[in-house]
Amino acid sequence: MSGILVQPYQDWAKEKLGYHFDNIELLITALTHRSYINEHKKSASEHNERLEFLGDAVLELVTTDFLFKNYNKPEGILTAWRSALVRTESIGAAGDRLGYEKLIRMSRGEKQGSRRARQQILANAFEATTGAIYLDKGYEAAKKYITDNILSTLPQILDEESWRDPKSYLQELSQAKDGYTPVYKVLDENGPDHDKTFTLGVFVGEKQMGQGEGPSKQIAQQEAARDAIKKYKGSQIK
Repeated sequence: MSGILVQPYQDWAKEKLGYHFDNIELLITALTHRSYINEHKKSASEHNERLEFLGDAVLELVTTDFLFKNYNKPEGILTAWRSALVRTESIGAAGDRLGYEKLIRMSRGEKQGSRRARQQILANAFEATTGAIYLDKGYEAAKKYITDNILSTLPQILDEESWRDPKSYLQELSQAKDGYTPVYKVLDENGPDHDKTFTLGVFVGEKQMGQGEGPSKQIAQQEAARDAIKKYKGSQIK
């Protein structure tokens, strides 16, 4: 790999991690999306999915260990907190804060993708980078990376109650405040059958309280429920 290609990745590692990668190709691979390989078959041969597989396991172990050692809570609560910490939205947001997008190698089409698709790519890159750090610097370095960028967000997650199942929580709020059970309706479907994006609205009585989109109706329902919860919380503050 040329110095022109490598330098931005080493600069990022120095700024965000505080060290120099011994094998910078690990980091570059971690930030290479499958779509890039399809467009650059002669110059690139490896994408980040294997590193993502490894990083996902390291992320779950570090998160589980942290929660078990620091919180004497029932299994169900710890599982819900872990899910909130490692879900696509949480690790995608971490990737965004770390400035991954300018370094991720992906196809022109993926660069123009939906917000949800972009978030998924950032989340996958975070997991793959975790795997790269683990291989290059070991478990403790990967643990610090996860602690700084994921575990540090737990107080905010607990404050916002975003660890709770959004559909169940919305039902509690809507029944207590308005006496209705939320109803979800498909508002729109876009894209081919193998790559659809669904837009759903959630209605409380006759009023639409939230809207969300996703690659499945279930994910779109969860996003719509989160949107509605924000509105209920906002009305309580007012």
